Formats: sequence, C-alpha cells, structure tokens
Amino acid sequence: MPLLRLLALVTVGWLVMMSPAWSAPGLPAAFIADLESLQQRLAADDGQAVERRARAQAERLAGGNAADRWARALYLQLAAGAASQQEKPAAAADYLAQARRITGIEAQYRDRWQHDEARLRLAQGEHERGVELLGDWLTRHPGDPEDQWRLARSLAHLKRWEEAADRVQQARASTPQLDDARRALASAVLRRAGREAAAFALVDAGLDDNRDPKRWREAAALAQRLGDAGRAAAIWEAGWRADILTGTRSLNRLIELHLAGGTPARAAEHLEAALAAGELDDNAKNRRRLAQAWERARDRERALAAWRAVAEQSQAQDDWRRLEQLAYAWGHDEAAPSGSDTL
Repeated sequence: MPLLRLLALVTVGWLVMMSPAWSAPGLPAAFIADLESLQQRLAADDGQAVERRARAQAERLAGGNAADRWARALYLQLAAGAASQQEKPAAAADYLAQARRITGIEAQYRDRWQHDEARLRLAQGEHERGVELLGDWLTRHPGDPEDQWRLARSLAHLKRWEEAADRVQQARASTPQLDDARRALASAVLRRAGREAAAFALVDAGLDDNRDPKRWREAAALAQRLGDAGRAAAIWEAGWRADILTGTRSLNRLIELHLAGGTPARAAEHLEAALAAGELDDNAKNRRRLAQAWERARDRERALAAWRAVAEQSQAQDDWRRLEQLAYAWGHDEAAPSGSDTL
C-alpha cells in the first residue's frame, strides 16, 4: 500500500481512537458532531472536501481558548489525512507541523504527529527535515524496524554514512530476514562507512542459497578488500562451479583471484582447460599466463613445458631467456633451449 494512502488510513484510525477524548478540553457538541462527520467523509474517500472544510475550521479557530486550540489541532489532523489521501505529502506534513505547534496539546498527540510528519517529509524527499524529525522521535520511542530502515535510507541519501551505518545495525538487529533491497542498502552503507567486515558478513550470509551473480561478485570483492584473497578466490570458484558466474570475463577474474589468493595451480588448471576447450584464445599472452601460473605453483615439469610452448609460439627472446633461467635454476639442464631453438 502506498505510504500516503497508509497515512490517510492511520489518521482515520487515530481519530476513531481519539473520539471518546474529543471533548476532554470541553469541546462543544457542534464541534464533535462536525469532526465525526468529516471523519466519516474521509473514510469514504472524500478527501478534497474534507481538506477544504477542515482547513477553514482550523483557520477560524486560530488564537482561541484551550477548547478552540484542541479543536483546531483535530481539524488540522483531519486536513493532513485528507491531503495524504490525495497524494499531497508536503501539504499533509505542513498541517501536522501546524498542529504540533499549538500550545497546550498533550505530548502523546504531539509525538504521534511528529512521527507522521517525519514519514511524510521523507516521502516527499525532504530528507534533511525528515531525518531531523524521525531521529528526534526515535530518541523517545523504540519505533519499528521500518522506521530504522527509512532513517538509514535517508541518511544514506544525505551521505551521512556513519549515522546511516549505525541505523542499519539497529535495523538489522530487529529484522531476522533481509530482502534483497534492504541487504543491498545495508551492504552499501556499511562499505561507505568503512565497515567492510560487517558488510562482508552480511553479503556472505546465505550466499550458497542465492543465485544472483551480483551478490557473488560483491562478496568476492569485499573479501579481497579485507585482505583475504584466498576467500575471494574460493567464493568465485564456488560461483563458477555452480554456473552463477559465467563467461570469459568471469573466467579471467577467477584465474586472477587464484593467482592472488595463493592457489596458482588452480589458476593454471582453469587456464589449461579453457585453452583446450577454446574458451580462451590460444595466443602467446594466454600461454604466458599459463606458464607463469605453473611456475608460481612450483610445478617444475609443467612450468618448463609451458614456457617452452610459449617461447616456440612467440619466438620472443625474453620467453626463451625465462625458460633457460628456470631450467638451470631447477637443475633441469636438458630443458634449457639449445642454440638452434633461439635462432
């Protein structure tokens, strides 16, 4: 249900609950009857007429006695509900702000109107004012998870990352299951606030049951930024095996992560299989990558064979020289290039 429609219904519900107390400051029977009539018309979706009548009554009662002030506040709340029903959040928020400023109104009503005004301001895109109002309200009330998420979202819009991250942490504590939108918001906020370990824990949780490539890539990137290249490679490997991360770019990234994560043999195996299957171009560049991977894996026979293959393909002096250096360093003199090899 759209927020403004929800607030309109909430307004009607509040007025129903407040009806027995309408005469508390001694409201005349005519005011009570008029308020009840407008409430019924609002419930029947006659928002435009209700707003016009409630606004006129509120203006007429300005500057009166205690009963007039109480009646004025109730008319302003009705006007806010009517404006919300018509998808006019700015006007609805202004009516509630006027009601809150009336002297002699009990704190419970003032607080309720502040909460609704804050939500309307945020719905209207008035993030600065909405954040101020909702943040202040939450200092006196526990609120619900949606309040915390709404505040975190607006703080992120304002790029107040540390405050947004605090709100995200509070919201998560009362939200057992996160949907994709909230998980993405929380992850982005935590990263921007420099809390990458918390962001990684959030993204990594339940990853095995998720088939969104974006989330797998995000988890691997976070692991790498935390300095755990091995974990990043393991995440990408699992995504590759599950056919979640696919294509040449993902394959090349997988190879890079294995090289960075201390598993060069796995990088070499992926390269070898991809070259054999035609998934990567069989050129000097990829052959050189394969040779370097086997070299870093300290698999001497495969490294020497791979360097010979790349040297024969490229005929580059640097490749022949690398083959010679490794052959002599590893005591495999027979693998060193002969004079005819380098002609």
